[in-house]
Amino acid sequence: MLKYVSRRFLAMLLTLWVIITATFTLMHAVPGSPLNSEQTTNETVRANLEAYFGLDQPVIDQYFSYLQSLMQFEFGPSIAQPGVSVNDLIARGFPVSLELGVYAIAIALVSGVILGVLSALKRNGLIDYTLMTFAVLGLSVPNFILAALLIHSFKDCLPIATWQSWQHMILPVFALATSPMAIIARLTRSTMVDVLTQDYIRTAQAKGLSPVTIVVKHALRNGLMPVATILGTLIAGVLTGSFVIEKIFAIPGIGRYFVEGINNRDYPVIMGTTIFYSAILLVMLFLVDIVYGFLDPRIKLHRKEGH
Repeated sequence: MLKYVSRRFLAMLLTLWVIITATFTLMHAVPGSPLNSEQTTNETVRANLEAYFGLDQPVIDQYFSYLQSLMQFEFGPSIAQPGVSVNDLIARGFPVSLELGVYAIAIALVSGVILGVLSALKRNGLIDYTLMTFAVLGLSVPNFILAALLIHSFKDCLPIATWQSWQHMILPVFALATSPMAIIARLTRSTMVDVLTQDYIRTAQAKGLSPVTIVVKHALRNGLMPVATILGTLIAGVLTGSFVIEKIFAIPGIGRYFVEGINNRDYPVIMGTTIFYSAILLVMLFLVDIVYGFLDPRIKLHRKEGH
């Protein structure tokens, strides 16, 4: 298991390096310059700004200089916002994005598991068909379309912009949580239907155990293993999906700074937010994979036999 964790960690670092290199290459391959504006028409001003931001150096030198800064956890200054560093923007926006993502994934996980278990227990009945219909709708409607519908429907009774109180959180959290909740519900339902037909479940039923005990103590652990497998991917989807939701609801998170960075061709902001999010997602996928190995002892045995 220790060897597996070490390999996964090294693979995570390698993947992050590839993302950093690809992001840097794409940013410098885009035609134009972040200094193409009315304020930089003067050649002297433009040359001074290029020297200040290091844009007058060869690309390879800029690349290694950027890698050196990243090793010190420095993402550089923002070009569009003088005097503000990318670290400042991340420190300002990440707590909001994290709060939005945590609420969304928590609601999606709890609601999805409950709906999936209930649907499995009432399979092939009205409750099952109704819940799975809502799950299909949740998967079919993109979160930005759902966000627009929620704003139109609840604009008179709920605040629809910024991030100031729990009332401001309801609509964006629901819009962001709907799709992963539907995925978890369908996956939990499918797995629980199979688990509830196993021999050990029939044995528990024959012993006279209550349905709640059977589901919670015997069936749910095995039923949630596939959910644990995709949890990292769902977290990644929630965090990246929050970019659009933050822009629609005017939430001051990293997503808003990322979109503004694209509009302003602010290379450091685009690269910094991309790399920061990528690092978080890779760490989450790494942790979920390790947790899944502890949940299912068969995986650890298989890995040891493979060595």
